[in-house]
Amino acid sequence: MSHITLVRHGQANTDARDEASYDKLSELGHQQARWLGAHLQFTRTTYTRVYCGTLTRHVETAASMGLAEPIRDPRLNEIEYFTIAKLFEEQHGVVVPTDREGFVEHLPRTFAAWANGDIKNTPETFEEFEARVSGALRDIGTEGGPAIVVTSGGLISMVVRQAMGLDIPSMARVALAIMNTSMHRLHPIGPQLSPVLFNAIPHLEAPDRQYAQTHL
Repeated sequence: MSHITLVRHGQANTDARDEASYDKLSELGHQQARWLGAHLQFTRTTYTRVYCGTLTRHVETAASMGLAEPIRDPRLNEIEYFTIAKLFEEQHGVVVPTDREGFVEHLPRTFAAWANGDIKNTPETFEEFEARVSGALRDIGTEGGPAIVVTSGGLISMVVRQAMGLDIPSMARVALAIMNTSMHRLHPIGPQLSPVLFNAIPHLEAPDRQYAQTHL
């Protein structure tokens, strides 16, 4: 039995207000990924199995890290937050924020409304999101050596919710905390996967790299 390490993608296009525009790494995002890859090489951390979502920012992060060609699984993709937020605005008048402070308040409200079924015609329901995440992690499993998974913050927060039994507000706080190219590790403890590492960024802790500790 071995572990699964989840990695959030590098910084994407922070000026985007829709899914397509957001889905590419900034130059800083590529640099964050290169530093993480170098850190894994320096510490001789190897993964026999490599996975990522099918989004451009996932594939670009894995490539800049220097990982082996990953298995691409759409179940590892992020929720369509911009789409859901736009529907929330259209249906309930909750304006999509333009700064981080507004986003900190907006994300928990959006998650709660989505989970309660108050936002209609979303690309997927909250329950469908839960099911695809648990299915993907179950299929990756812990057999065959350590696995690394390049994905997104919303998905990682769902993994933590499922492992720890978090409510929606707690899941939202987890999502807001997750930094770009941070690592999150799950170990099998008894019959379940349990978090043993959260939001680790050893590759960004040197004084001259702390500017690269980004959330958006």
